Amino acid sequence: MKPFFDIQAQYEEHKAEMGAAMQKVLSSGNFIMGPAVFELEEQLQGYTGAKHCITCANGTDALQIVMMAAGIGPGDEVITTPFTFISTAETIALLGATPVFVDIEKDSYLINADLIEEKITEKTKAIIPVSLYGQIPDMDAINAVANRYSKLNQQKIYVIEDAAQSFGATYKGKKSCNVSEVATTSFFPTKPLGCYGDGGAIFTSDDELAGVMKQVKSHGQSAHYHHVRVGVNSRLDTLQAAILQVKLKHFDSQVLKRQQIAERYNQEYKDQDVITPIVLPERSHVYGQYTLRVQNRDSFRKSLQAQGVPSCVHYPIPLHQQPAFSDSTAYCPVAEQLCEEVVSLPMCLYLDE
Repeated sequence: MKPFFDIQAQYEEHKAEMGAAMQKVLSSGNFIMGPAVFELEEQLQGYTGAKHCITCANGTDALQIVMMAAGIGPGDEVITTPFTFISTAETIALLGATPVFVDIEKDSYLINADLIEEKITEKTKAIIPVSLYGQIPDMDAINAVANRYSKLNQQKIYVIEDAAQSFGATYKGKKSCNVSEVATTSFFPTKPLGCYGDGGAIFTSDDELAGVMKQVKSHGQSAHYHHVRVGVNSRLDTLQAAILQVKLKHFDSQVLKRQQIAERYNQEYKDQDVITPIVLPERSHVYGQYTLRVQNRDSFRKSLQAQGVPSCVHYPIPLHQQPAFSDSTAYCPVAEQLCEEVVSLPMCLYLDE
């Protein structure tokens, strides 16, 4: 069986650069908040166009840190999609707030911006659209509804892009992580830009919010041993930062390779009884996953397996039907249908023809 994602082959291609970067950190002994962390943050700011980048331990922490800085807690509601990894809603619940699930678009798998407004109440504190599989939702529409209701209710509604799968994607000429007031991403090894362990980052151009989030990620400190708020301990290791610096140099060419692989899949499947992913107007897709829709998923996957081709299902159960949430009030028929149909194919940069 071939690998679904070949991390080792990517390492071998850039082995010399990786080795030099890691050896520099190992020789320095500066493993926590070393120079590479701050250098990487500046590079990521330049790449995305966001004024501030705040690295942290993982993408899940990134979401929690943003919501803690925004003051989200018990009694608050956060609107999001049920068709995503559990981290998106899990972090809402961990803070005592309530996730409110909005159904998705059938063609793009993204949150349906037209359905968000009807879910807004006086308790709504944030909207978390997920840039699923590597494509950004309709952020202009989402930002507009949040701004309108923020003014109407005199209660700020944050728009937090969950960009764990979409780093490098674009929306109307702007990069993912810079299409809303604040965004988060993940550097998990299989993500478009992945390190060799856990890692994450937060992006914003809001100076005040950035300052609070920097405090939250480091035990609520405004200065050493001076804690102005309750925070968490969430840092990106210097070693992982050094690895990401190397990978960022080659990132755009790797995104292009992902897009070429996706186009090859599209061409091969265009006359078959499957539905291939679409790229919406004024957007680019980085294919964090290449995901088809098929009617007979089990037999389709068995056929692939028989030919030595791995596959995955992202995701088999919508969040509103997960035992952890079990929200019977959520009406999300499109998400429920797609959970029965989606299947992801290998998106490995080293697939041969």
